[in-house]
Amino acid sequence: MTSRVLTVVGLALLLPAACSSGDGGDEDPAGGSDDRTPSSTSPPPSTPTSVSAPQIQEYDVPAGSRPHDVWAADDGTVWYTAQGSGELGRLDPSTGEVIEIPLGDGSRPHGVVVGPDGAPWITDGGLNAIVRVDPATSEVEVFPLPDSHPDANLNTATFDGDEVLWFTGQNGMYGRVDPELGQVEAFDAPRGAGPYGITTTPDGSVYYASLAGNHIARVDTTTGEATPIDPPTPDQGTRRVWTDSGGRVWSSQWNAGQVAVYDASTGEWEEWRLPGGQPQAYAVYVDEDDRAWLSDFGANALVRFDPDTEEFATFPLPSDPGEVRQLHGRAGEVWAPESAADKLVVVRTPTRS
Repeated sequence: MTSRVLTVVGLALLLPAACSSGDGGDEDPAGGSDDRTPSSTSPPPSTPTSVSAPQIQEYDVPAGSRPHDVWAADDGTVWYTAQGSGELGRLDPSTGEVIEIPLGDGSRPHGVVVGPDGAPWITDGGLNAIVRVDPATSEVEVFPLPDSHPDANLNTATFDGDEVLWFTGQNGMYGRVDPELGQVEAFDAPRGAGPYGITTTPDGSVYYASLAGNHIARVDTTTGEATPIDPPTPDQGTRRVWTDSGGRVWSSQWNAGQVAVYDASTGEWEEWRLPGGQPQAYAVYVDEDDRAWLSDFGANALVRFDPDTEEFATFPLPSDPGEVRQLHGRAGEVWAPESAADKLVVVRTPTRS
């Protein structure tokens, strides 16, 4: 595969963030134009070295990319899946440079995670395969799913404590890849369709969310068996999951417009409705201070929830609509893909001492 190096089109927008208290399937069509020519001579954006209040900044990616998921790497760059063009993108926020890597004919990438090997791993629904990209050479390695699951509708992935990759497929399956052996295994989900988000807790346990099944499930990483765990609210549409530092599992409830947390040590749940009239909680991410961040389609915003105070802060997106489908971050930064706007956006906020 040949990668392309582009300068991010347009001038990034840097604004103070406004703070305030207070469809069920994979709806990601490969639409939009595919104009890969930069249309602006504006200088590349620079990354602020320090901030005293939350700030939000956008970075353009090529038209038609429809960025779906992001991963903020330890080296300062940001990987994203370009679902509209079938590519993996990498943004350097310090220069504005974008590198794009085609993943193959028919590719429709959904999720991306950086593994223990330092390489991005992609769940590719179009290829019905797990894809690894070498970050140094851009070489693409494809791990097809077994014939028993020819149309998994792959969603997201996570590495467990033994460096095995676990992934979900919304058409009723989940699976794993052992990178050392290159072996791919697939399992039927206990309640059929729905597996979507997935996370690994600090002790190496794996949990996935079932959007259509309205539950989370704990996966036994030895046997592969999944055990459903039901939230208190019925028909809530649990979409994504993320762990905090204590191993509690946070989830975004799309249908109910709520954020929820499950504590495996006690078996207890807590749920909170997002502010606003019609919240739609799509993605969830827990930052280094154990605050839960969510993307709210209803408010076209990112929302931060502090479990210590049980207060929300809202960060409106600069682009409308933004349609943020996944969140990731690193210390002081929360990154999001605006799939409807062909942009990546970051909220830079001071960490708590």
